[in-house]
Amino acid sequence: MSTHDTCSRDNLSAPRKRLRAEDRRNQLLRIAKELFSEFGFENTYTKAIAAAAGVSEAIIFRHFASKEALYKSILDRKADEIGIKAWGAELHHFAECEDDEALVFSVVKHVLEADRKDPQFQKLMLQAALSGHPLHKITAQRLLPLHRFLCNYIKRRQKQGAFKKCDPKLAAHAIVGMPSYYGLAKILFGADELTLPEDQIALGFTRLILKGLHAPGDSSHKQGGLKRKSKAANHTIGRYE
Repeated sequence: MSTHDTCSRDNLSAPRKRLRAEDRRNQLLRIAKELFSEFGFENTYTKAIAAAAGVSEAIIFRHFASKEALYKSILDRKADEIGIKAWGAELHHFAECEDDEALVFSVVKHVLEADRKDPQFQKLMLQAALSGHPLHKITAQRLLPLHRFLCNYIKRRQKQGAFKKCDPKLAAHAIVGMPSYYGLAKILFGADELTLPEDQIALGFTRLILKGLHAPGDSSHKQGGLKRKSKAANHTIGRYE
C-alpha cells in the first residue's frame, strides 16, 4: 500500500465539517495543491482530495468542473497571492522610466520571494514539468505575458543602443532563469550555502544579468535606480557597496 493510499484511507474517517462555500473552496485548493505537489496530477485522485477534506467527491465537482479546472484555479490563486496586477503595473512603470536595474531587480526579487514563501508551489511546477499531462502548457500560458513583456523591453533597449545585440527571448529567460534555478537547486539538491540577505542575492543576480546585457560604453541606463525605487534595496546597497 502506497503512502498516498495510506494517507487517503486515514482521512476517510475524518469528520465532515460544514464550511461556507468560499472557505470550502479555499480548503480544497489548499489540499489539492499539497497532494498535487507531492504525488503529481495524474497520481492524485479527486477521491483522495475529498477524503483529505472530509467531504464527498461530489463536493469537489460542485466547486470545480474538473480536476484540471481545480489545477487551473490553484495557478490563478497563486497569481492573486503575489499580486500579479500590482506587480505588472510596477514593471511597466520601471519600463517607462527605462530603469533597467529596478526592473530586473523587481523580477528577480519576486522569483526569489515566491520560492522562499511557497516551496510547495515550486514542487507543483516540477511535478507538472515531469508529467505526461499537458499541465506544463497551462503553466506556460501564465508565464508568457511576463516573457513577452521582458522581450519587448529588451528589444526596445537594444534599438536604443543600451543593450547588446542578442536574442531577446534568450535574455528574458536569463532574467527569470537565474533566480529560478537558485530556488530549484535548494529544493532538489539542498544547495543553500548562501548566507546573504535575500535583497543582496537579488541585487547580485540583477547586476550580473545587466553586466551581460548593457552595451559597452553606454551611459543611457539608470544608475542607482534601486536607491530611488526601494527603501529595502537602498539599505542593502548602502551596506554592501
